[in-house]
Amino acid sequence: MSEVSFFQDLAVLMAAAGLAAAVFSRLGWSKVLGYLLAGVIMNEHTWGGGFLTDPASAQLAGQLGVVFLMFGMGLSFSPREMKKIRSVVLPAALLDTIVMIWLGYTIGTRVFGWSSVQAFFLGVAICDSATTLLAKVIGELGWENRVFTKYVLGTSICEDIVCVGAIAVATGFAGTGDMSVMALVKSLGGLGVFFLSVLAFGFVCVPWLLDSVAKGKDDESLLLVLLGCGFLITFIADRMGCSLALGAFLVGIIGGSSDVRDRLVRLLEPLKAMYSAIFFVSIGLLVDPAALLDHLPQILLVSAVIVVGKFLNVTLASLAAGVEVKTAVQTGFGLAQIGEFAFMVAILYATLTGETGGDFFSVAIGASLLTTVINPWMIRVSDRVGDFAECLVPRRLAHRLAEYRAWVDKIRATEDSPALQRVRTAAIRLGIYASLILAASVLFSLLHRFDFSRFSSWFEEYDDIVFFVLGNAFVLSLLPLILSAARELGLGIARILIGKATAKWVRPVYQVIRVFVLMAVCVLFFAEWLMLDIANAPRGGLSLGVLLVVFSLTAVLGWRFFVRAGRQASGRFREALTAVERREGLAKTMTLTVPEGTIHRFTLDAASPAVGGTVVTLNIRAKTGASIVSVIRQDVITRNIGPEWEFAVGDTLVALGDARQIAALKDLLGVTV
Repeated sequence: MSEVSFFQDLAVLMAAAGLAAAVFSRLGWSKVLGYLLAGVIMNEHTWGGGFLTDPASAQLAGQLGVVFLMFGMGLSFSPREMKKIRSVVLPAALLDTIVMIWLGYTIGTRVFGWSSVQAFFLGVAICDSATTLLAKVIGELGWENRVFTKYVLGTSICEDIVCVGAIAVATGFAGTGDMSVMALVKSLGGLGVFFLSVLAFGFVCVPWLLDSVAKGKDDESLLLVLLGCGFLITFIADRMGCSLALGAFLVGIIGGSSDVRDRLVRLLEPLKAMYSAIFFVSIGLLVDPAALLDHLPQILLVSAVIVVGKFLNVTLASLAAGVEVKTAVQTGFGLAQIGEFAFMVAILYATLTGETGGDFFSVAIGASLLTTVINPWMIRVSDRVGDFAECLVPRRLAHRLAEYRAWVDKIRATEDSPALQRVRTAAIRLGIYASLILAASVLFSLLHRFDFSRFSSWFEEYDDIVFFVLGNAFVLSLLPLILSAARELGLGIARILIGKATAKWVRPVYQVIRVFVLMAVCVLFFAEWLMLDIANAPRGGLSLGVLLVVFSLTAVLGWRFFVRAGRQASGRFREALTAVERREGLAKTMTLTVPEGTIHRFTLDAASPAVGGTVVTLNIRAKTGASIVSVIRQDVITRNIGPEWEFAVGDTLVALGDARQIAALKDLLGVTV
């Protein structure tokens, strides 16, 4: 691929995407369909010759599109919102994903006669619903505040996460061409180590790095740091045999845990729009209309399985989770489709196998297009279908369902007890620490295999000792955190087992339980530490002797350093997990309403000193006493803007305050009218 051909093809792709976006936006249709249609019109199957000089250019741009799409999905992921509805969306997402993968695999092998790997890719392609399409249709209908929409979007996001892992497993299968149990264990093991290590180390380092860079008020530096972290982790994912989508999605989640998440979303939006459009155009370039017609019976069969299967899976799972009949039916109707993930799986399969016009590609793309077209209609009629379904339920069954929902609500209430929360939090912490130890051991063993002779012959000879010492030093820094979590776990378990008993035997039994749990945790962690040390210990008596001396000195002299480093890392990790709460709390303090006063609107022009500033840097509340109620940008109203909101030319600020406060605000904003 030459530079000239790449830029020429990129220009063609961008021109086609821009024209399709303008036309379909004017018609009020989905721009995704426009991008796909533009690709179909330009591909070689339609005219007998393509518009591109090198098809590899489209594949490269399409891979970048996957990365930026997953970046955006990760940044928009909200763990706090997911936590509120986890009891409904998690079971629904897991059941739907597992059943649809099984159905796709069964149809592929039993009905179509495909290979096991090809059939598994079909299962992965049809297991996930299109989050982007759902959000767009719900927004156009104005149904954002309806009960079922939060379940629809929450389940779809959970399916996105599960599907990312399934893509990583499918990538491993495609690389080996094998679907044996050992291949599955190897893929899942590598996926688990990569997933946990990236999240753990990422939450400790990346949000702190982004927040530090953001203090300089330099958007260019902030964006480049985010992209640098993203592409580095994506590269590592690719080298470990995982998918590009997994690495990009994880970086998006990590970046979203920083205090500048809204700013990152704004900065990434143009790149995401550009490369995601190219991605869908590149999908269209691979579509053969004649092949779609040839595979029409297969496409119709798979589409019927998608609609019926996903509707039944989600509806039944929602009913089992205690959701009302109408809401469950509407949730099932909304998720009975596939979209952008199916396109990503299709292009991934084509990239890995080189089969761009085969049976799988045509069936996956055709089914995705068909369900994408009919899903908006299904969402629109779901309200009436839900009412009809409630009327069909017999009175006795409706009464039983109401009793069941009350029982489920009672169980959920017990999950919020302080003792159970303490046990859950401590167990999660211990799981993270165990994963970190394993991930660090794997990382240092992989680094030991790297050839360092180009940099230092001495380091190449003794790198096993250096990495072994570093690995043990890392575990040493985690010991205070492990002991603290073990004490919390013992305390929580003791309170659950003993309850509110006040007999004389309570206190000694209480202490026995706490000590037993602490000792059990310590034994398990030291066993893990010992096994990893035995596996990674340097060979040779002299090396081992030097190692023991160095390690002993490090443990004795550097104990405080390691303890302090471990506590700092743990603090950063907790800050990353609570970033959403901090942002919302700070936003509320920045947008307190004024008891008395009138509402005023100000539009910022290019000469306003507020352009480029944020709520924090301008310090509006402290300097003027007025409150910014909302901001209107390009006809989009944003209420309760966060502290990192950056004002731009053309923004209309809706402010509340008395005459003196509004006058001070006008001076601060440079507004004369």
